[in-house]
Amino acid sequence: MSAELDKNLFTEMGILPPSEFKDDKAEYQKLMMAYYAAMREVQTKFEILNDELNLRHSRNPIEFIKVRIKKSNSILEKLSRYGLDKTMDNLKHINDIAGVRIVCTYVDDIYEIANMFVRQDDVTLVQIKDYIKKPKENGYRSLHLTIEIPVYFSDSKRKLRVEVQIRTIAMDFWASLEHDMKYKKDLEIMPTLQEELKKCADVISDTDLRMQKIKNDLDKAHHESNLMNREV
Repeated sequence: MSAELDKNLFTEMGILPPSEFKDDKAEYQKLMMAYYAAMREVQTKFEILNDELNLRHSRNPIEFIKVRIKKSNSILEKLSRYGLDKTMDNLKHINDIAGVRIVCTYVDDIYEIANMFVRQDDVTLVQIKDYIKKPKENGYRSLHLTIEIPVYFSDSKRKLRVEVQIRTIAMDFWASLEHDMKYKKDLEIMPTLQEELKKCADVISDTDLRMQKIKNDLDKAHHESNLMNREV
């Protein structure tokens, strides 16, 4: 991420609190800055893991990383959905104000990266939702981790929660289209498209598993070839 993009992302969320928090503007800005810092820490941790695995295995299991701070209207909508008053104190009930999405090449990479990440001693795993092994009804697949991480400031330390989503390229492609469909519910053909999208999710899942098997077979053949060459 460029410095300009970072600045724009924080400016949007940190300087413009919703009207519901106008009396707590400074506190809201400080909290969003803290979540922003937590998001950046998690992003850096995954970038370091990716660099290390590239050095060890000459392959980057992480294709790319996306980060976001939840927009004010989404925060307010979630408070309403939870039946909570729109207060600063109730923001602690929202686990995904800061979000990091990790997109991997293969399904096995998802679990390998996740295990390495949660083993770090300053990362606390709060909750795990495995929508890969148990997909949502609409076909959505991804591994969701809610984690808590300490963020250090000039005069204090604060533990904050970040939602981490880890998925394959194919899962991410599908989820992007499904997200677009959420805002077009009034179309008459929507039920047909949703059914077709569900079928695509099943095809994508099957393709992910078949690609993983091909990779595993290639790795096994390469390993056996190396052993034979050493014996000669």
